[in-house]
Amino acid sequence: MFDAISQLLSLTDEYERVTGCDRVTVSWRVFGDSKKLAALHEGKDIQVRRYEAAVRWLSANWPDGATWPERIGRPNLEEVAA
Repeated sequence: MFDAISQLLSLTDEYERVTGCDRVTVSWRVFGDSKKLAALHEGKDIQVRRYEAAVRWLSANWPDGATWPERIGRPNLEEVAA
């Protein structure tokens, strides 16, 4: 099963790979919490609104030229700006 947390971790792992940033840095950028991504990788959970905010942040800050994973829905940029 490819659940929301798995999708989020796929996005952040790809963001890490493309930008060369480490997990702590990406965690801080996305959540304002340097330990949140590590916790999610360890099986912890987050609230739906926090998940949605993270996906919106990633969509708005996705590196130029990088491909958003096809199997994961991407928020519309107008929705992100709103």
